[in-house]
Amino acid sequence: MPGALVAISTPLLAVVVYYALKFTYDESTSPFRNFAGPPSSNPLLGNFFQLFDAGQLDLHRKWIQEYGSTFKYKGLLSRSRLFTSDLKAINHILMNSYTYQKPEAATYSLRRSLGEGVLLAEGDAHKNQRRVLNPAFGPLQIRELTVTFFEKAIQLRDAWAAKLQTGDGTARVDALSWLSKATLDIIGEAGFGYDFGSLTEDPNHRSELGEAFEIMFKVGTRPSLLALLRGLIPILRVLPADRDAETKKAKQIMMRIGKELLQERKSDSTAAKMGSGSKDLLSLLVRANTSPGLPSSQRMSDEEVVAQIPTFIVAGHETTSTATSWALYALTKHKDVQAKLREELRQVSTDNPTMDELNSLSYLDAVVREALRLYAPVTSTLRVTTKDDVIPLDEPVVDRTGKTHDHLEIKKGQTVMIPITLINSSTKIWGEDAKDFNPSRWTSTPSSAGSIPGIWGNLMTFLGGQRACIGYRFSLVEMKALLFTLLRAFEFELAVPHDDIVPKSEVVTRPVLRTDPNNANQLPVIIRAVSVDVLTWFNAPDDGEHEGPALTGSNAKLTQ
Repeated sequence: MPGALVAISTPLLAVVVYYALKFTYDESTSPFRNFAGPPSSNPLLGNFFQLFDAGQLDLHRKWIQEYGSTFKYKGLLSRSRLFTSDLKAINHILMNSYTYQKPEAATYSLRRSLGEGVLLAEGDAHKNQRRVLNPAFGPLQIRELTVTFFEKAIQLRDAWAAKLQTGDGTARVDALSWLSKATLDIIGEAGFGYDFGSLTEDPNHRSELGEAFEIMFKVGTRPSLLALLRGLIPILRVLPADRDAETKKAKQIMMRIGKELLQERKSDSTAAKMGSGSKDLLSLLVRANTSPGLPSSQRMSDEEVVAQIPTFIVAGHETTSTATSWALYALTKHKDVQAKLREELRQVSTDNPTMDELNSLSYLDAVVREALRLYAPVTSTLRVTTKDDVIPLDEPVVDRTGKTHDHLEIKKGQTVMIPITLINSSTKIWGEDAKDFNPSRWTSTPSSAGSIPGIWGNLMTFLGGQRACIGYRFSLVEMKALLFTLLRAFEFELAVPHDDIVPKSEVVTRPVLRTDPNNANQLPVIIRAVSVDVLTWFNAPDDGEHEGPALTGSNAKLTQ
């Protein structure tokens, strides 16, 4: 027995000593060791949970006021990390994606679930995947998919309208849950021609892939500490964590179905060569990947193609449903904005506008921009250096010794945090009302916003550079289609006090109830038909003389 204990404890002690020595060396040689920063709130966790808690944005703003746009904070195991909202520094980081990559510690759990899709691939692998995927996310392809966005949005509208047939003409719904169903059905059909059937509420219509996805990405209100440490310390990955077994089984199901979908697309070669065939993203990807003009060295492997399916689900499902939920939350707080937006939307003579017609609605565009400015689904991002580098600074940093830094030398392996939401709501950029929801600000965007290195809308929401969100057009048109359809049909008010809604971050930032923090993420709202006139409008034929087609089936009873 003593011999066994020695055999077990010796390597563990060696690991502890190694990490202790490495930590001491890294901290003593860090180029920003003398930078100011907030005190560590926990010797093991540092400032981790403080910084990744979207409910503490006011604290983050206080830190920027106190320590400047670039400062030091403590990450897990009290490792020093760099925080910067300096736009010149961020532009440099985003434009050099080979040097600044997503930290393996932060993506470990996702990689185990998703594989090496475009969201997680790095370097040449990411470059090649992006090259093949880009055509599928172009404006022409999104224009084709707009019909699918509206089909599912109308199905969601009809499901909610059916709930108004009983009671006092109002209904309470969990907008987040329902929008999650709608966006899952959208990405299933538009992404890879798969019917999740989430909106049917039919217990007999449960897709195997949907159940696997639900298991794999079951969300709690707080990240698992062991999961975080397993990403940070590789030796801990041998330790079992909660839900490992069911997650492994779910991944096997997702990969099996993914391979089946891929084979179906490959067998569609005749239609593809004739220029027809399916229009979903996976079909377009397979065609692009098998194009005779693409060098074999740039083709994606079957494993890489299959990895895009769960990637599409994660990147194109949760983010859009969350963003749309926060937009509805903002509209319940600002009834004047809700009314003004509805007035614009009701001027449209069809329930199924084209993408161009949808994008021409200026106030809808402003509301979406403002919602994505204040409520970015992903509030921050991390990057780790793959080699020593020099980061330029727009705002010099004065460290604790009095030395001024107009640039920052950074060593290989050090981590930088980019605060997306804080930049989107910076008073330096947007003025003193930066924290207010005000779509009218987009009629005259401040010139200072032009320096934000984002791919869209003078915002950091979709990031920028080579790692910018490839599906941002898809997400924007989908979000507009959902809001267009729902706001024309219903008035919205929050079913709980507004201060009961708080943001919680885990991959994306979702609303939860302050008074019920242990239950699922939720956004309870009260809906009512906008007016008797609108109920009649629902039941009118789409003959060019009315504003829209009827509700189908039993929903027509609403007009009686």
